Amino acid sequence: MRLSGYFLPLLRENPSEAQIVSHRLMLRAGMIRQSSAGIYSWLPLGLRVLKKVERIVREEQDRAGAQEILMPTIQPAELWRESGRYDDYGKEMLRIRDRHDREMLYGPTNEEQVTEIVRAAVRSYRDLPKLRGREFLMKDAYSFDLDIAGARHSYNKMFVAYLRTFARMGLQAIPMRAETGPIGGDLSHEFIILADTGESGVHVHTDFFEPDWQNFDDVGWEASALQQVVGRYTGIYAATDDVHDPQAAAQYGDSIVSRRGIEVGQIFYFGDKYSRPMGALVAGPDGEAVALEMGSYGIGVSRLVGALIEANHDDAGIIWPESVAPFRVGLINLRSGDARCRSAADDLYAKLLYAGVEVLYDDRDESPGAKFATMDLIGVPDQLVIGPRGIAAGAVELKARRSGERAEVPFDTALDRLTAL
Repeated sequence: MRLSGYFLPLLRENPSEAQIVSHRLMLRAGMIRQSSAGIYSWLPLGLRVLKKVERIVREEQDRAGAQEILMPTIQPAELWRESGRYDDYGKEMLRIRDRHDREMLYGPTNEEQVTEIVRAAVRSYRDLPKLRGREFLMKDAYSFDLDIAGARHSYNKMFVAYLRTFARMGLQAIPMRAETGPIGGDLSHEFIILADTGESGVHVHTDFFEPDWQNFDDVGWEASALQQVVGRYTGIYAATDDVHDPQAAAQYGDSIVSRRGIEVGQIFYFGDKYSRPMGALVAGPDGEAVALEMGSYGIGVSRLVGALIEANHDDAGIIWPESVAPFRVGLINLRSGDARCRSAADDLYAKLLYAGVEVLYDDRDESPGAKFATMDLIGVPDQLVIGPRGIAAGAVELKARRSGERAEVPFDTALDRLTAL
């Protein structure tokens, strides 16, 4: 993509309405545009990152056996009355009537809707287990099992899938015991990214700060292997403010620290809270009707973008992990008016594109300082810099955004290095 033709409305100054780093940088980097309070449009750069995050979430959900479906956001109110949850969200839930005066609502979550789908289609224990998912800006998944053991296995699969998902993004997401709230049940974990600007108060054991604590890539889906991983993580004290037990934490002494964090995901096991009142029953092996055992699993896909920035930035701007960066390489032509520089930059740009490298080519007639500032602000992992001095030496400058390391290398070497990544 040539920057001269790319819609990237950068801001020079910090917006007055943005109070936290991620919000400021998303606005300054031209990733989003505010429509009204709390409502934003995703612009091209931001949408590229959002799609990268969605892809990782989807791949790990597929790996865990989830099947993607798409459900309506506007739902019949009678479903929520069946489950007994219609009034649980109070004024925060948007309630409307359609043109036939039927009561509808804007569903903040989909336990009722997915239970209605499954109760109409699943009749026997032979049809179980089922793991179904939905993904847009919020990924919700729901599991349906015949018994508690099966439901706990589904819960453990999602627990590990979430650890894998966040690790692929370079995030240290700590699973913490959490309040279940209006979702219900008595087992829940929030996945929290530690950040000074986080909205949640959390209390965690310092063992979670060890650099090698995330080690589960070779874990299979067998029940014993999953339980071993889950047991390891839940055996280390970590809790949100809502469920923090000072007496239990006191036995660890100074090893428990209090921090702030950003919630990026939460998983729940709530048994038959929805299936029994809504009649989602199946015939068990003995022919007796059994209420399905259920769980739900959410990831805030769009919230992850902000959490990634909070965890990866410096004074100059964003530092994207490679897995979610909007572009892999930023190509900077220091002298757009110089015929030799332009020819060399155009040639390298074409070769990078042919090799399948996502590259943002700054071909604008701007000062070198402005070009460097733009690439640093938007956080492209590697920068290739072409200028007259390098052209004379047959070299290009390669700069790593995260480490700040710079090196002059021959053109072919730079191309080989970047296409091999």
